Amino acid sequence: MILRSVQLDKTSLSILISAEIDFEQFENFAEPLALAIDCDIRERQWGADRHQWLLNFEGSQLWLNYEFYGDICWISTEVEADLEVLEYLITLLQPLIGQHEPKDTHE
Repeated sequence: MILRSVQLDKTSLSILISAEIDFEQFENFAEPLALAIDCDIRERQWGADRHQWLLNFEGSQLWLNYEFYGDICWISTEVEADLEVLEYLITLLQPLIGQHEPKDTHE
């Protein structure tokens, strides 16, 4: 999982994520992301051009979304009180920006 940037959008109660995401193998991005922010995956939905997963963080329900055609990914909530949760989660995501998977080197 390689993140290019993360940004909190308080107006839309979302974290905007820029990353290298393969639509066909979304789970290879989403599962490590959920683990990195200590979220449980409750539900997985997908369609022709969109993935939408329901995540749980300590009782807060969050949606992880990815739209193929716009190449946009975001985590959102519908509950304004959960803005604090998003602010916390962004602190967990920021250290992952620019990190690459460790290369397996056999010498």
